[in-house]
Amino acid sequence: VNAVVGTLIAWVLVRDEFPGKSVVNAVIDLPFALPTIVAGLTLLALYGPEGPFGIDVAFSRAAILLALLFVTLPFVVRTVQPVLLELDREMEEAAASLGANALQVFRRVVFPKLFPAVLSGVALAFARAIGEFGSVVLISGNLPFETEVASVYIFGRIESGDPSGAAAVSVVLLVVSFAALLLIGGLRRRVTRHDRVG
Repeated sequence: VNAVVGTLIAWVLVRDEFPGKSVVNAVIDLPFALPTIVAGLTLLALYGPEGPFGIDVAFSRAAILLALLFVTLPFVVRTVQPVLLELDREMEEAAASLGANALQVFRRVVFPKLFPAVLSGVALAFARAIGEFGSVVLISGNLPFETEVASVYIFGRIESGDPSGAAAVSVVLLVVSFAALLLIGGLRRRVTRHDRVG
């Protein structure tokens, strides 16, 4: 979700001018500056049982998704933005002058340059999400086999006096994170291989 939404937001911030652009830029950085427990409390206040919008997703998988999207969105946006700023607009104009429509220009000229940055942002977001604690500890409800999050489970094991159980789950998370980073790194190298050869 953040790969698509983060890339779209980065595109709008780089390519478009609109009123309130600086405010949107500041809001994107909010999860970096905000303690994640505050993010969890805010999400619970907005989308909990007594939220002002009448939307109650607390203690559900949707709540976990919402919390993780909030804390990881800036990783994709801020990774893609510099690449968009450095893109040569003349290549896009040349492709358009040769008869390519906007979708073809994006698919053949822009996206190949953006894809490694999107992958890097997704890797950073995934690494952050897999160990996220503060934003999900309150809004998830930690219902076993429904909304139980690994980081909260690890905390519960430690609180229950089971450090070996907490360590076992931590090792699994470490292996999953490392495997995901290796996979994304390998994919990124494969995609950018043509650029290095050319």
